[in-house]
Amino acid sequence: MTADYLYSARKQFEYYKLLGEKTFDQLTDEQLFWQFNEESNSIGIIVKHLWGNMLSRWTDFLATDGEKEWRNREAEFENDIKDRTALVLKWNEGWTCLFKVLDSLNESNFNSTIYIRNQGHTVMEAINRQLAHYPYYVGQIVFISKMARNEQWSSLSIPRGGSRKFNQEKFSKPKRTEYFTDDYFNKE
Repeated sequence: MTADYLYSARKQFEYYKLLGEKTFDQLTDEQLFWQFNEESNSIGIIVKHLWGNMLSRWTDFLATDGEKEWRNREAEFENDIKDRTALVLKWNEGWTCLFKVLDSLNESNFNSTIYIRNQGHTVMEAINRQLAHYPYYVGQIVFISKMARNEQWSSLSIPRGGSRKFNQEKFSKPKRTEYFTDDYFNKE
């Protein structure tokens, strides 16, 4: 059960990481840092927030509170990343921290209690919390990108008007028992 859950969680995280990266690939550097208004986040701000959250939550995951004293959450919402290289470095650093922890979890430590802001969580609850948090922000990244790209946007999912064709193709193949296959990452 534990190994199956961790495999499934990792695949879900990988999927949302890939969605973000496929989105970045469609954007100009200017579009990565565009804000609709002063109250909205740019993609750069969202990446910076995800980076800060990931480092805080996953560093010393089993040993220290997930809200680290060194985290400056307020600064995560300042639009001060200036180029794609810096954005991608933060993006990858956060995800690397997360995946290292997931790869270290097993039957012997899976039943540990961990804390986030002094609130106890099972390992599964802590992972599920982040599985809700990160897709929330990746969805914002995709939405902002669709606004910025407008008619040049290339769908990461089933494009409008393409459901019938997509489903015909899926149902023309034998049933599969494994949810995460290579084509899972292509269209959802």
